[in-house]
Amino acid sequence: TCGGLCPGLNDVVKNLVLQLTGYGVPDGNILGIRYGFSGFYELEHPPRNLTVNSVENIQLMGGTILGTSRGGSDMKKIVESLKMQGINMVFVVGGNGGNAGASAIAKECMVQDYKCAVVGIPKSIDNDILVIDKTFGFDTAVEEAERAILSAKVEAYSAKRGVGIVKLMGRQSGFIALHASMAAGEADICLIPEVRFRLERVLQYIDYLLEVKGHCVIVIAEGAGQDILQSSDEVGTDASGNPILADVGVWLRDEVKRYFKGPGRKPADVKYIDPSYMIRASKCISSDAIYCQVLAQGAVHGAFAGFTNMTVGLVNTHYVYLPTPVIIQAPRSVNPQGRMWNRMIASNGQPDFDSDEPLRSRRYLFHA
Repeated sequence: TCGGLCPGLNDVVKNLVLQLTGYGVPDGNILGIRYGFSGFYELEHPPRNLTVNSVENIQLMGGTILGTSRGGSDMKKIVESLKMQGINMVFVVGGNGGNAGASAIAKECMVQDYKCAVVGIPKSIDNDILVIDKTFGFDTAVEEAERAILSAKVEAYSAKRGVGIVKLMGRQSGFIALHASMAAGEADICLIPEVRFRLERVLQYIDYLLEVKGHCVIVIAEGAGQDILQSSDEVGTDASGNPILADVGVWLRDEVKRYFKGPGRKPADVKYIDPSYMIRASKCISSDAIYCQVLAQGAVHGAFAGFTNMTVGLVNTHYVYLPTPVIIQAPRSVNPQGRMWNRMIASNGQPDFDSDEPLRSRRYLFHA
């Protein structure tokens, strides 16, 4: 397991062990690599022996019993470790970075002429893996994020001119913010990385909503507004190659507070919620648990069939095998011209924040 935490990691680990055991792999031959790719060759944390008994009940816990980390992908060292230990199947549970690492391991095995099946299981709480319908853990993330939005709603409408702001995960893709906003049905404003906005128009619209309905709920994905906060030259990357973002949630909170403290403006009571780490650490819900089981079983079937440098996933409601290089070309993103985004704005009535159209909500036109 590698990269950030995601609901369902332990479910995948358990079902990989169960399926491998079902194929006849004996106890002692299934190893769990500790703390990501570096666990292949770092002596500090030796691999963990995984058996049916040792993985019993781990699906009841969030996180991963193997630990996780970013980076540490020295492919030559990893393949040398595989050869030394006689490992002939590798299952990598990771996102774009993790699958890129898996693909690199498969290619290095070919260079060193070592026969080893390398199979990826796509994990991304942001749901940003290309081609695949959805990644495991996403449904859980949406459900937990919905709770945060509803809490912000309670805080906002219970206060005089209350503003509730919720920052959700989504570096380059706003799927969690979009789907959670639709599920909650209480987000007056949804801001995602794929749709640009002007701060002054957002602030003016908040002011308008406070006059019209007395409160306002804002959902913002962590990758939204980065073009306002920092230039492209300032954006660095973490060990997995993901962009390092400025904290847009805290920035937006402070800007809203500053705006309503301005001369001639009525004050606003601003509440800010960031549930990101609580969501990541959650135990997955039933739909994700089932999905994890199917993905793990499919990964083992594919490895025993002799496939390598491939990923298992759901595409157009069918479980399929995909060449890993296909899914790591770019992150999947929300289509601003697509149906789902337009369903959301039809529901919450928010205007275009990057145009000069009138700042009025389609929900509250009768107040204009």
